[in-house]
Amino acid sequence: MKHGERRRRDPEARRREIVTAAAELIVEVGADAVTHRMVAARAAVPLGATTQYFATLDDLRAAAFRALAEEVDARLDGVRQTIAERGDSPDVIAALVFESMDDHRAVQADRAVVTAAVHDPRLRELARHLSDRLVELLEPTYGEDRARAAMIFIDGVMWSMQVRDARLEQSFIETALARILGDPLSTPSAATATP
Repeated sequence: MKHGERRRRDPEARRREIVTAAAELIVEVGADAVTHRMVAARAAVPLGATTQYFATLDDLRAAAFRALAEEVDARLDGVRQTIAERGDSPDVIAALVFESMDDHRAVQADRAVVTAAVHDPRLRELARHLSDRLVELLEPTYGEDRARAAMIFIDGVMWSMQVRDARLEQSFIETALARILGDPLSTPSAATATP
């Protein structure tokens, strides 16, 4: 860029900044507390910029929830990779669940999406998609019912941590998952077998 040449605005970058700010605020204060003014202040943009890109607060929140869901989806890609490398035994799954509790922001983001989905039917499909991905990872080895039961248990573990401000022991999570999942239905598939 030549000296003195005015830097061109990047509308898409500004939109991303606004969505990121809204997502951060949803995690910190909850979706219902978020306002255009708060988002503008967090994103360091004029108040009018938030309404320029998002006509309503609901539109802005929906975009922020999609961004949060993409974060959760990316973490599930990491889980898939770990399962592909280490297998999907209860001890591996328990270790992943236990480790995920250390990422406070990730836990809060997941809970924000799920909590909002309870009250907003438009977000339910998004929240179900995230849960269904975990079921898909475990289903080849344990079948759909046991994989779904494990997912429900894992959701409960995460909620318990939020409500009780304490995490469960990894050994407890592993024992419960072993009982829920039982023995593999067959030899692990190529997708889950260790190399």
